[in-house]
Amino acid sequence: MVAAMSDREPVGDDRSVTIRIQCFNFDTTDPSTLASFWEAALGWRRTVDHDDEVVLEPPAGSPEDGIVPDLLFLRVPEGKAAKNRLHFDLRPDDQAAEVARLEELGATRADVGQPETARWIVMADPHGNEFCVLAPLPPQAG
Repeated sequence: MVAAMSDREPVGDDRSVTIRIQCFNFDTTDPSTLASFWEAALGWRRTVDHDDEVVLEPPAGSPEDGIVPDLLFLRVPEGKAAKNRLHFDLRPDDQAAEVARLEELGATRADVGQPETARWIVMADPHGNEFCVLAPLPPQAG
């Protein structure tokens, strides 16, 4: 079992960490189709488009451009076989409207054992990759 970060002594010296996450990878039998779903879902742009590899990036000039990791869709021979070990949590302004829009794009609701009282909705993209649509953040007091 891995100890919590607060239970461990710092490792190394005081140098700042220079490694960054470049992209999140989706293994898929059809990179273009899966990328099309996420391109429409997130409003991102396709910057690489090959048969075996598609890359999506945030809109050029957006606050996320160059900051948020890219999405890389890679062709593999096998389909998805088990529940994701990593998934996206999406935070919309209007949960119900966003769930309806994602369903129109091809997403489906998924049951991964979440409680009936959950404030998030578990969905799956057209290839079965689970993700969550969270409730909106409460308005900040001004």
